[in-house]
Amino acid sequence: MVSRETSAGREESRESFSARIATTPDVLERLSVYVGLLVKWQARINLVGPSTLPAIWERHMLDSAQLAPYLPAGPVLDLGSGAGFPGLVLAILRGGPVHLVEADSRKCAFLREAARLTGASAVVHNVRIETLAPFSVAAITARALAPLPKLLKMAEKFLSPEVHCLFLKGRGSEEELTEARKDWMMTVERVPSLADPSGQILHLREVYRGRDER
Repeated sequence: MVSRETSAGREESRESFSARIATTPDVLERLSVYVGLLVKWQARINLVGPSTLPAIWERHMLDSAQLAPYLPAGPVLDLGSGAGFPGLVLAILRGGPVHLVEADSRKCAFLREAARLTGASAVVHNVRIETLAPFSVAAITARALAPLPKLLKMAEKFLSPEVHCLFLKGRGSEEELTEARKDWMMTVERVPSLADPSGQILHLREVYRGRDER
């Protein structure tokens, strides 16, 4: 059972989120439906770390939503969607289509139900990233999935010079960039995270294979 104290804390956190992310009352309500469903399903399957539930609006929703202003128009590919962060949040915030790629069938069941209840324009792919046939996308997102060199390898068949990559990273992002540049050329913009003082968004463009000699 969810305590009144926890519920009150989530309500306060939702208001804090609303103050930091420009959205409409309708979209905020749809995001709230998503949060409520996640809390309900969390009792059956492990969608997020249990200790992060009381701070779900800051730890997960804000962390995901902060990518929205940097997304170009067009389809988004979210790698390793898990509980829907950041892909499902972005689908609710900005529309779609957003393609959610997740290998765990139980998490995919949750994602489909969350998309249905929130009216999110999301397409759930219950496959491993490596087996997904390529299609045209405008942006690729990922959160807490893999180090940057591995992420770029996963994303490679979807990359073109016009595709934006938006990866949420914590400590160690500079080391990951250094390692990735052994095999990849890219234009990098670093954006400080709104949700994590030690984190940042790596906004990559013009990504292609080739050693960076700079």
